[in-house]
Amino acid sequence: MTRSILILGGTADARILSGKLAEESGYRILLSMAGRTREPVKQPVPVRIGGFGGADGLASFIMENAFDLLIDATHPYAARISANAVHAAQQAQVPLIALERAPWQRQVGDRWQAVADVNTAVGAVGSSSKNAFLALGRQELLPFEAAPQHHYLVRSVDPVEPPLNVPDARYITARGPFVLEDEITMLRDNRIDIIVSKNSGGTAAYGKIEAARQLGIEVVMIERPPHPCAATLPNIEAALTAIKHQLSLLENRGE
Repeated sequence: MTRSILILGGTADARILSGKLAEESGYRILLSMAGRTREPVKQPVPVRIGGFGGADGLASFIMENAFDLLIDATHPYAARISANAVHAAQQAQVPLIALERAPWQRQVGDRWQAVADVNTAVGAVGSSSKNAFLALGRQELLPFEAAPQHHYLVRSVDPVEPPLNVPDARYITARGPFVLEDEITMLRDNRIDIIVSKNSGGTAAYGKIEAARQLGIEVVMIERPPHPCAATLPNIEAALTAIKHQLSLLENRGE
């Protein structure tokens, strides 16, 4: 019997996991992405773009398409989607495996100011004018219009449209991974005083954090929301092991 796996993605981890699963013969795999990125990276498996209409819609999609397993490999900050995955898996009565890469850990020399959300991050940048590097997605940028005194350098995967309504903002459109040496040069050339970042984890975006440590630049670190899944897996290898285990349980039960 061909087993069917639905992966909620949008991250490099989801792409790599999908590719590794595709190498296992016999799996029917569908990777679902929200579609926020205009030009997503090519994926190794069939892709579905768009939302489901909440947890109920996701559960219906799982049952209507006879998926055996649901994998949440979304971004660590996609709390609403992850919560929908938990409820949908319960409704559809399918196992859920949640992959959440480990967060970055504070190292000796890091000057981190931990904050709970973007709005708090705006205030944490300070009242006096600074050269601030915003390493955030387009959706998180709007609150910084409340602090027009700063000089902003914004880096995002897609162009910021419309641009921020502030006197001074410059934009870089780029996709990681970013090399440490290039990050050091970028921060120096732009005389960056402070960085605002989410604690995404992984290696692709870590260069700016290491560069900030070497240059003594303060980082306003937006902490992750709690993951709604009781148990998450920290890496792709652990997720693959869990997937094979869940599928073997289905085989043993004759489902």
